[in-house]
Amino acid sequence: MRPTVAVVDDASLIRESIGLLMPGLDVVAAVATVEELVRRRPVVDAVLLDLHLTNFEQQPDVRQGVAAIRALTSRGYRVCIYSQEERRFVLAACIAAGASGIVSKALPTGRAERLLLEVASGGTVVPQSVVGILEVLVRRNCITLLSERQRQLLHGRARGLSYGQIAKQLFVSESTLRGYWLDLTRSLSDSLRSLTPSEIERALGLAPGDLLEFWSGEAADVRDWWRVDTDR
Repeated sequence: MRPTVAVVDDASLIRESIGLLMPGLDVVAAVATVEELVRRRPVVDAVLLDLHLTNFEQQPDVRQGVAAIRALTSRGYRVCIYSQEERRFVLAACIAAGASGIVSKALPTGRAERLLLEVASGGTVVPQSVVGILEVLVRRNCITLLSERQRQLLHGRARGLSYGQIAKQLFVSESTLRGYWLDLTRSLSDSLRSLTPSEIERALGLAPGDLLEFWSGEAADVRDWWRVDTDR
């Protein structure tokens, strides 16, 4: 049985074509806003959410970014970000807010479909740029609940090594490493959500307040969420 998904994207082309381009997904709802999805309340395995939705000036009350993620996860939805957003701290904020995965729209369709299927099936997908941030947090003891083997795996993945390359270094099978990685990403995601913006800012050498909007899903003015330039 194909995993069921809902798509939240203000681009009609994406909403109308994703089910055709990715036949492994059963698209049961495709809407332009989080508010519309919440009204419909479809039962799905995952929600594919674009971070940049309707223009703020036209519809200022439409939830965006972290606020949209939290609105969905608080209602029990498993969220996978499907977006062109590439700023690494924004993506890390999405994981901290409760997203189970992040998939870039720039990926080839087949690759994107496989990753989306992984999230819809209960897995976690963390992009390379966010893995690098997590590795820094582990090295600086902000995240401590990892075994030595998990640290070695994270170190290798943060440097772009394949499962095969890391398996040779650690003398284990690739399938074993993939199991370790699934457990590791879940643990890191949970740990990231428990950290405060100030703790992460200190660990990454950022200025106080750089991450506040990214970690605050209930900000009164969500428009400021997109103005912070954290990629310094």
